Amino acid sequence: MYLEAATGGSDALRTARRAGEEYLLQRRLLRTLSTGELVGPWATRFAYPFRWIYSVLNAAEHFRAAALHDEVAPDPRLAEAIEVIRAARRPDGTWLQERRHPGRVWFEVDVAPGEPSKWLSFYGTRVLAWWDGRLTPG
Repeated sequence: MYLEAATGGSDALRTARRAGEEYLLQRRLLRTLSTGELVGPWATRFAYPFRWIYSVLNAAEHFRAAALHDEVAPDPRLAEAIEVIRAARRPDGTWLQERRHPGRVWFEVDVAPGEPSKWLSFYGTRVLAWWDGRLTPG
């Protein structure tokens, strides 16, 4: 989606993006299609930077940006994932850094596990604001 926004994209790129989005939406970002079970505990654990590890927060942020880019309303199939994000919000409005992803880094860009993360709080707040209708397309 970000490449589309920057370059205008192509029909093939849009088709591929939407096919990938549909794959995740059919699974509500969280579940296997065959059994309906949670794909793994990692899907509901949040860490920043996102890097290569999947989480519903990272996926919901993609859907937020894509919906705004496409000027469409949020897909209702995101509801369960949004509730997972909402439930992780602490009473003070922050989200905790739940883990560190493995791998070398030049420097840390966020807090240690167990501490409130400004980055996760930014993304969580932005996703919930979009979902709750405070951010509209256009």
